[in-house]
This record gives sequence, structure tokens and C-alpha cells, in this order.
Amino acid sequence: MSAETKSIYSPREIPLSSARLSDFPNNPIACLQQVHEECGEIAQIQEDGSKIVCVFDPKLIQQVLTDSQRFHSHFFALRGAKKSSQRRLTNGLLTMNGDEHRQHRRMVMKPFALPSIPAYDSIAERLTSEMLEEWQVGDVRDLDAELTTLMRRLTSAVLFGMDYPELSEAIGHATDRWVRLNHDTGMAAYVSGSFSDQYEELLQLAADLEERIRDLLQKRRQSKELGQDVLSILMQAHGRDGSIDDSQLIGHITLLFGAAHLTTAHTLIWTLFQLAQSPSIMRQLDAELESTTPEERTWDDKTSWGYRVLRESMRTLPASAYLQRFCSEPVDLGAYHLPAGTGVLFSQYMTHHRPEIYEAPYEYRPERWDHISPTPYQYFPFGAGPRMCIGAPMAMRSMGSILPKILRTFRLTVVPDAEINANVISTMLAPTTPVPVQVHAPDGQFSASRITGSILSLVDLPEMPSLGALRKAA
Repeated sequence: MSAETKSIYSPREIPLSSARLSDFPNNPIACLQQVHEECGEIAQIQEDGSKIVCVFDPKLIQQVLTDSQRFHSHFFALRGAKKSSQRRLTNGLLTMNGDEHRQHRRMVMKPFALPSIPAYDSIAERLTSEMLEEWQVGDVRDLDAELTTLMRRLTSAVLFGMDYPELSEAIGHATDRWVRLNHDTGMAAYVSGSFSDQYEELLQLAADLEERIRDLLQKRRQSKELGQDVLSILMQAHGRDGSIDDSQLIGHITLLFGAAHLTTAHTLIWTLFQLAQSPSIMRQLDAELESTTPEERTWDDKTSWGYRVLRESMRTLPASAYLQRFCSEPVDLGAYHLPAGTGVLFSQYMTHHRPEIYEAPYEYRPERWDHISPTPYQYFPFGAGPRMCIGAPMAMRSMGSILPKILRTFRLTVVPDAEINANVISTMLAPTTPVPVQVHAPDGQFSASRITGSILSLVDLPEMPSLGALRKAA
């Protein structure tokens, strides 16, 4: 509906929550739970003249996700000056809209299309093997550190190739820091309307990161040998028709890297953690893995136990915890009228825990996928609609290869009495403490450990000792 078109609805006042915008970055999930309990399916959070509309009803979420003309993506709060490195690094698919987004999405999708994905299998296999070769029975390993490193190496290889591993690794580390600092600085600016002391640090980090990526581009052009990695494919598209310039190429690569390796790493972490704390589920999965060959252990088969385990992990602890859009023009959302510029926030975590869709929604129950079939707007770990994550098929294939290899090589138990905390950082549900596991021989002696920490407020693990008392304490 355009600005000139009269609303067909009688305007209704969106309920106002008592939560404050400044509460949100400290604990987004707790804030959203409070808002939903107070106000129902749609609510406003306001503070100091700023506001955002929170949407919980899957039907309203469907409208937001499918209407990309009126609900625009605006992933970064701070884009930087027009000619700054920060502006160029944020000039990728996550911040493009309209015809520009559709044009660039078509170009960027090619290396992520299904025919291209098997070419990356050998890289995932080799890098996972290299990680596991360093593990020994009796070791204590931090799943957060190990799998974030693995996915940073894998994503570097897929995006940049294997020719310059040290430079690719440096880009990965710098991107990690840049993504986190964007979250901290951007949320502070959104709430207070002023820039924090970290803003100058963010601009300098953006300049350093851009310099490293330009160095990689130059090395690639000088070598005159382009491979099958994503950067090479995009550079070939650039060379053929000039439809993508270097600034856009840098923006695409940066945002693809940041989005791909962190969300996949977090999904791997949370899946292994939940399996380690669910002995009966792990025994069923182990039996399936034992009865199949390595080639059959990709978890592509929707009837496999592995597929259901992974699907449930992405429901209970979705790596992407919430998304946001902005109204590009006045629009009716359900029975409510939103002015142009209104921020609209919706959450995978909240939607995935609706009791009318998922029985005992906080419990980790892979078997539920035998009989439920939620819509794409009731279950959307990779988003949905025309802006659905282009890397979803590749991520699923990678995880369906990495997880079976880890689980057949070792048995993992969470270190007893470990404190495991989690929070949402830059939309991603991430560990904020180590996730320590002990490495055992693959002897099938699965057992859950007693733990503490905020993770117990996010997921119920019924087989964990003394779950009830510990969850109350958390």
C-alpha cells in the first residue's frame, strides 16, 4: 500500500510494553519474552523518542518476510560516512533492497546453488579431520573455540580458496571482531542517539579489514588463476559484465563471511551440546551412524534420525535469534498502521517456542519431527521469503557432514558443573562462556552432566541430573 492509499483498517494503537529499548541489547530473548507476556502478538518498545515494533504472530511475520517492497532490510545501525570503509563493508546483500537486491542476489547465488555445493565436500572433510587429529582421549576441549575456528577455516576456504590461508585466516579474525563491534556500537547509538567511544575503533577496524580484503583481491588478479571459490566466481562475473564493482564485491564477501561461519559454528556447538546432554537421543543417533557408511552420513535424508536431530537443534537454539526490517513506506500490518521508517523486529527463537505449534516447546525432542510440519513462517532458522539465506543448502550439507564425523570419532560429555551461558550478539544466539567437553573413546557409554548457567533458561534437557532445581536457580 502506497503513502497515498487510504488504510482499509480502522487504526488501532499498538500496545506499549514496559520494557525499554536499552534493556534489549543486554538480553534480547528475555526482553522479547517480557514484551510478549505483557502485550500479546504485537507491541512497541519505546525510549527517548525511539521505538521499535515487535511482532510475534507467525501470520504477521509472514507478511513482513514476503513483502520485501515495503519491509526493507537495514542490518547495520551504523553505515559510516559515504566514502568510508564502514560504508563499503556494509554494502552487501544484507543491506540492499528492491531491484538492487534482486540483481545482486542472482549473481551471488551461483556459487551457493545446489550443483556447486558438492565441490566443497572434500574441504569440509579435510579440515574436520585436521581438527580431530589434534584431539586426544581425555582432553577437555571448548566447543566454542574449536568449532568457531573450524568454520572460520572452512568458510575462508569456500569463499577465498586455499591459496592464501594466512591472509584468509586474518580476514576471518578481523571480520569476527568487526561483527561484534558493530553490534555493541550500533545498539548504543540506536538507543541513545549518540555514538559511543567505540565508534572510532569500529571505523579503524573497518579500514583495516577492507585493506586486507583488497590485498586478497589484488593477489588474485595478479595470479590470473581463478578457482571455484566464491570470490573467484564473483570476480569472474565482475570481469564479464562489470555489473558488480569492487566496493560491492568487498561488501558481499564481508557480509557472507560474517553471516556464514558464525551461524553455522553456533549451530554445530548447540547441536553437540544438546546431544551430549541427551543420552537416549544420542544412543539412537549412534545406532544409525553405526549402520551407515560415511557416504550415507550426510543427513540429507529427511527420514534419518540425524536430520531430525539437526532440525530440532535449530528449533530449540536457533543460531539466528531475531531479524529486523524497516518500513520503506506507510503500511498496514494486520490491523495496525505503521508509519514509514518504523522498525519491525521478529524472532526465530520466540516463534520456535510457541506452545500451540510445538508441544513442550522448550524440550529437546527430535522425535517431534515425525509428526509435525510447521509452515515456513512457524519454523525459519534460515529466514524465509525472498530474502531467505542463500547459504542454507550449503550450511545443511556441511553440518550433515561435520557432525557425523565428530560423533563417530569420539564420545563427548559436558564437563560436570560447567557454567554455560548464552546470549544474542548481533542477532546470533552465541555462547558467552566456553562450552567445555571431555573427549572419550567412541564406546557408546553416553551420559548427561550436571551444569549451571543461563543456557538452562533457554532449553530444557530432561535427562540432565537435577534439571528442575538448577533451571530455577538459573
